Amino acid sequence: MPVRKPALALTALLLASSPALAQERRPAEPLGIALEGYAYPHPVQYLPLTVEGQDVRMAYMDVKPTGRANGRTVVLLHGKNFFGAYWESTIRALTGAGYRVVVPDQIGFGKSSKPDIHYSFHTLASLTKQLLDSLGVKQAAVVGHSMGGMLATRFTLMYPDTVTKLVLENPIGLEDYREKVPWVSTEDDYKNQLKATEEGTRKYHQTYYVKWKPEYDTWVQVAARQMQSAEYPRLAWVSAATGTMIYEQPVVHEFPFVKPRTLLYLGQEDRTYIGRGRVPAADAATLGQYPQLGKKVAKAIPNATLVELPGVGHIPHFEAPEKFHATLFDFLGK
Repeated sequence: MPVRKPALALTALLLASSPALAQERRPAEPLGIALEGYAYPHPVQYLPLTVEGQDVRMAYMDVKPTGRANGRTVVLLHGKNFFGAYWESTIRALTGAGYRVVVPDQIGFGKSSKPDIHYSFHTLASLTKQLLDSLGVKQAAVVGHSMGGMLATRFTLMYPDTVTKLVLENPIGLEDYREKVPWVSTEDDYKNQLKATEEGTRKYHQTYYVKWKPEYDTWVQVAARQMQSAEYPRLAWVSAATGTMIYEQPVVHEFPFVKPRTLLYLGQEDRTYIGRGRVPAADAATLGQYPQLGKKVAKAIPNATLVELPGVGHIPHFEAPEKFHATLFDFLGK
C-alpha cells in the first residue's frame, strides 16, 4: 500500500518547525565514566599512582590565585554524587581572594581512574596526601562537602600537622548509620546501581534542595549520560563499593580527636542520609536531622564553630553561595 505523500510532508514539517521536539526524542549522548570530553572549569592534570598493584591516575585542578596571592592553599573535597567541577563558584571566590586552590577528583570519581579496589577513607586520604606532597603543599585548609566531609575528617585525623583549618559543609557521617540503616552487601547494592535511571537520579537529587532550579539538572544529566556508557557497570561497582565504605567506616566517634579549628556549616533543611528506601519509616524519621546533629557534633569537636543556615539544604555552595563564601572567608581569615 503506497504511503500518502501529504502524511510524509506533514511529519517533515512538524519536525522542521519543532527541532526541540525532535531533540527531546533522542537518547542522551553517552559519556565515558572518566568524563572524557566533559569540560572542567580549569585545566585538569593527572597524578600517576599505584593502588593495590593497579596503576591509576588521580585527576585534579591546581588553580593559582587571580587576586593578590596570600601564600595559603585550600583543598576542596567533593561529595559522593559529584566531582571537582561542582566547586566552580567556590574556586572562583577563593582564587579571587588570593588563595591557591587544589581540587582533586578522588580515585573512583570524576575524571580519575575507576579501579576495582577496597575503597577506604584511609586510602583516599593517603592518596590526597600524596597529591599535596607532589605539589609541594605542606599545609592547607581543607574543605569537605557531604562524603567529602567524612574524608576531610579522616584526612585531618591522619595528618593533623598538614591541616591548618577544617571546614565541614553539610557532611554526611554526623551519625553512625549502622545503628539504624540495614546492611546491604556491595554485590546487592551493585545490582541496584545497574537499575538506576535518569528520573530516579533526578528525584534523589531533588531531595538535596529546598527549591529545585533548572541549572541543578546539569548534575543529573552527567549521571544519566554515564549510564549509557559501555563501561557503566564498572562505575556502578565503584558507587556500590564507596557506599559500603561510608556505611562501614564511620568517623563520628572520632570527632573528639579532631585538633584544628573547625567550621561546621550546615543548611538546616538538609535531611540526607545513606540507605534511603531501605529504612523502616519510624527510623527514617530520625535520620539526617541536621539541626540536632550539628549541635551534637559541634560539642564533640574540641574547637568547633557551628553556623546554621535556615532555608538551605544539602549544598549551601549552590543554594546560598554568597553566604557560604562570606562565612568561609571570615573563618579562614581568623
